[in-house]
Amino acid sequence: MKFTVVGAGAMGLRYGVLLQEAGNEVEFVDAWEPHVNKMKENGGVYVTRDRQNRHLVPVKVYTPEEYTNTDADVLIFFLKQMQLADMLERCKHFFTPDQYVLTGMNGMGHVKKLLNYFDGSKLIAGTALIATILKAPGEVDFVGKVGAGSMNLANYTEEPDEMTHKVVAELAKANINPTLTTNFQGTLMAKVVFNSVVNTLCTLFEITMGEYAAFEKADELSLALINEAYDVCERAGVKMLNSRQEELDTVNYVSKVANPLHYPSMYQDMSKNRPTEVDYINGYLVDLGRKYNYEAHTHAFLTNLVHLAEHTRQQRQN
Repeated sequence: MKFTVVGAGAMGLRYGVLLQEAGNEVEFVDAWEPHVNKMKENGGVYVTRDRQNRHLVPVKVYTPEEYTNTDADVLIFFLKQMQLADMLERCKHFFTPDQYVLTGMNGMGHVKKLLNYFDGSKLIAGTALIATILKAPGEVDFVGKVGAGSMNLANYTEEPDEMTHKVVAELAKANINPTLTTNFQGTLMAKVVFNSVVNTLCTLFEITMGEYAAFEKADELSLALINEAYDVCERAGVKMLNSRQEELDTVNYVSKVANPLHYPSMYQDMSKNRPTEVDYINGYLVDLGRKYNYEAHTHAFLTNLVHLAEHTRQQRQN
């Protein structure tokens, strides 16, 4: 199968490299020219796993304007929410009606944008509980042992077809550990709720997931955010994959066992003075709640705190 990965950042590279190593043809498209140029110069991307065994993995990488191939079976999108609209417009010349789309982006908002370019019957979206760090142009670190991490995914139509099952099979061969569901909104919202706890709190206090989970009141903080998020989802008619307790158990397992040394992606953005995706995570829950006359006060408070932290860092830079 041939995959084109749009967004060769941390997650795009992890998916693409693992799919390539599983025997698929993979090409990458990215808009960050220093990153693209470094990979071209090196003949690939340097990969480490938990900061060890640095080695070069050959990859084919292009800018959106350079890439003209239209023969991909599946396009994989891994970008920041605020980057997607521009990237879709820059890449539309290689989209075809027959291509399937797979995405595991953080936050919410990307599905609506993707549906402007692709038919819903060919859209597969999921949530990735996988930690990866883009260390520098041309350098990526896969966090966790081989086979670490997992993802849930679902068809937009909630009716998996033959191609969907083929995609899931290739993800399984690549040790991405996919689970196919028939609950589209519930699948996506599970990761939004997870990120609204771990990403946001770890970012504000500049701590790893393990450091957060070790705090004696962590469960109390997590449940306050989970309960408020689930209250929003219930009012919006979203059937969640997990119970509230199961969502807390997931937060604890990933934080304590799977990735205790990991700084979430929101922290990585904040630490490099890049805009965060908080408006697409906690802020999304706030906006969704208001549609149903419910105020998610705690999520609103945290959203504003993240923006205050962003503002403070920017002022110090100036």
